[in-house]
Amino acid sequence: MKEVWKKLYALFVLVFLYAPIAVLIAQSFNASRYRGHWTGFTLHWYSALFENEEILEAFGNTMLIAFISSVAATLIAIVTCLAAAAMKKRGRLIVTGTANISMLNADIVTGISLMMLFLAFGLRFGFGTVLLSHIIFNVPYALLNILPGVMAMDKASYESALDLGATPFRAFMHVTVPEILPGVISGFLMAFTMSADDFIITHFTKGPGVDTLPTKIYAELKIGIKPEMYALTTLMTGALVLLMILLQINRKHSRNLAQSVEAIY
Repeated sequence: MKEVWKKLYALFVLVFLYAPIAVLIAQSFNASRYRGHWTGFTLHWYSALFENEEILEAFGNTMLIAFISSVAATLIAIVTCLAAAAMKKRGRLIVTGTANISMLNADIVTGISLMMLFLAFGLRFGFGTVLLSHIIFNVPYALLNILPGVMAMDKASYESALDLGATPFRAFMHVTVPEILPGVISGFLMAFTMSADDFIITHFTKGPGVDTLPTKIYAELKIGIKPEMYALTTLMTGALVLLMILLQINRKHSRNLAQSVEAIY
């Protein structure tokens, strides 16, 4: 009986998490423009999506800002982690504590603070200010993913590469990077997700004519969300599911390869 209750509880959690997504996907195939009123199956909203320049522009801005800010934040985090690893314990605590404060700080406080900072420097609000904001708040997420790998890194391998004649850059690329790569990938994906999903900070730092998907959806709530947006979110969900499947296949392949190498030796 206890096992039955466990399965029912797990099923309830899954339904609670994914039922809204299922409704959204179903709505993207609904011929009616109105939610909750099913009038038939259609693919019209998907074709209309690629004709809606405003939504496509918002999607392009979202992906571009998320990618650039994630790459920049990851590079900054790598340098910061390498510096923190060379510090004493107190210095590392200051670095991690500062990162934790930034992550725990309310988004609205961060958004207003960045807005006031840009105003103080006389910057013109637009794509650039949004990009700078996303780089700033993404650094702590990337840093806390990369730092454990840097701390666990075998420093003797890097020093051995230098002794064998490798330049510092070559030793870094061929020794350090492979060791910290899992953390770097995790930090990049975390930063990318946080950037693509952000609304509050973007809302306070964007200028007129610049929208990401979250701010575009918020603006359309006042007049009603267009069905094309349901089609876009369905495609994004499908791409995410495909990415997770490929990651699982790659992880399984890597595990099998590692086991094969161990069996040989």
